[in-house]
Amino acid sequence: MELKKLIGFSLFFVLTLLSAMSLYARDKTNSFNAQQTTQQNSQQNRQQYIQRIMHKPIYKQATWGLRVVDLTTNQVLIDQNSNQSFFIGSVRKIFSVGELMDAVGPQHRSITTVHRDGEVVNGELKGNLVLIASGDLTMGGRTNPNGSIAITDFDHNYSDALGNSELTKPDPLAGYKQLARRVKKAGINKISGEVIIDDRLFEPFDFRGEFKVSPIFVNDDVVDVIINPGKVNQNALVDWRPHSAAFHVVNHLKTVRANDAYTLELQPVIPDCYGQWYCHGEIKNNLPVNFVPPLTQRYPLIQTFRISKPANYARIVLIEALREAGVKVDHVIVQDNPTKLLKNSAFYNESNAITSLTSLPYSDYAKLVLKVSYNIGADTSLVLFGKTHGVNNMQDSLKIEKDVLQHKYGISPSGFHFVDGSGGAETSATGKTVTDWLQIMFKTPSFKSFYQAFPILAVDGSVAFVKNFESQPALRGAAGHVYVKPGTFLQGHDGVITVKGQALAGYILTKHHHLLAFHLVVNHFDIQSINDLLNIFQDQGEIVANLWSEY
Repeated sequence: MELKKLIGFSLFFVLTLLSAMSLYARDKTNSFNAQQTTQQNSQQNRQQYIQRIMHKPIYKQATWGLRVVDLTTNQVLIDQNSNQSFFIGSVRKIFSVGELMDAVGPQHRSITTVHRDGEVVNGELKGNLVLIASGDLTMGGRTNPNGSIAITDFDHNYSDALGNSELTKPDPLAGYKQLARRVKKAGINKISGEVIIDDRLFEPFDFRGEFKVSPIFVNDDVVDVIINPGKVNQNALVDWRPHSAAFHVVNHLKTVRANDAYTLELQPVIPDCYGQWYCHGEIKNNLPVNFVPPLTQRYPLIQTFRISKPANYARIVLIEALREAGVKVDHVIVQDNPTKLLKNSAFYNESNAITSLTSLPYSDYAKLVLKVSYNIGADTSLVLFGKTHGVNNMQDSLKIEKDVLQHKYGISPSGFHFVDGSGGAETSATGKTVTDWLQIMFKTPSFKSFYQAFPILAVDGSVAFVKNFESQPALRGAAGHVYVKPGTFLQGHDGVITVKGQALAGYILTKHHHLLAFHLVVNHFDIQSINDLLNIFQDQGEIVANLWSEY
């Protein structure tokens, strides 16, 4: 596998592989109901077993950390390098999510409102229609018919890094269409002014050099490209969603003979033309007729274009939804979002409110962020946490978080280094900091929702694929009882992949009915192949299975 593809595995997919490789964990089941001497022997065997894994030749230059705490007794069961700082990757998300959940409550819902700036005369709004963005991560676009949130094990936010994904079923524009129908129902048949997205809730922040995240979202700020092979020497079958005048996909992807090279490419992956007429991206090169999509092993194959100007895109799809609902809009549909026409935020209040859209509860968004490791959702959660303390930007939110962790929760600032809300760059923390946070959340009223938001071993999210336990009794029992957030930090140089950080953190409901908080991490060693990477996943899976079976 090419180096650049392997590096793209970080965050979500590497932990899916962790789950898959954990199938091979050895059976280390020992009884905790034996006499004292047997318990001592069991403890010694467990320590020897874990140390044998950690001292494999591949980890000769690596450093391991493992801290395990019994949440009932607060007893520290294992404490290895717990005061050393480690790169933890997406494990950082448990702080962003937990802080906001504790601040606003699991059932908190944001409300996106629509206002009129002008009077309605005989069904005509003689002025502007303004949507006030609330930071609603999904805008109804992931809501299942039963009201739950739609999540797949291979999320479309990782389509390009993983090479494929699975799409959720709900209409990604559902919330915009609902608002449009409600505007029509409110008696507005025509808008003579502009349609504007007010995205001033917080200052847009840079997302890993791709675009500026704002509090308005459409389809997680991506356009999904849906690909199926055609006949040989003809174009592949390509569709996309959402369909909108905001963006068009040009199909130059050719279906070629079996076993020809797979060279599919999207260009540009990050278009900057949103708000301009005929903004488009191109899908091109070759798709072999016998190509098997990765991960799902079936078509459709999914890739994505980034929506780099969310407010422009949202304005266009809202106008389209209004027209579909029977509301005539006089102004040009495709243009930049005209924020210069907005009035002071205080102007938009109940007196001129037309309708609103209520989000899913934050507990559902916590599941989205943690189960699929949704980076933008974690970063937005941190900024929304900052809003609860009177700040409206990423840097001030990080400062507030640092102060709150220290003075409210008693966590020393020397125990962590956070650069964003999602675990980007050289995000680090000590094992004690991570397990202290897990202990703190255990004592909050939000714990049940926080706990349920974690990926569950062999059930869902990034650790869903541990299924075949028939020949592995210890791991079979761990299925459904390990709630774990993975995190990975990889870097490539000269054809070599450096594992700067591979971490797991979460809760284990053990075989003997103890609830444990744990953090397991390994830092700083090189690998040269995918097999080396898989071996790391297997080793960490064995350690987690051992913890489940032995305590």
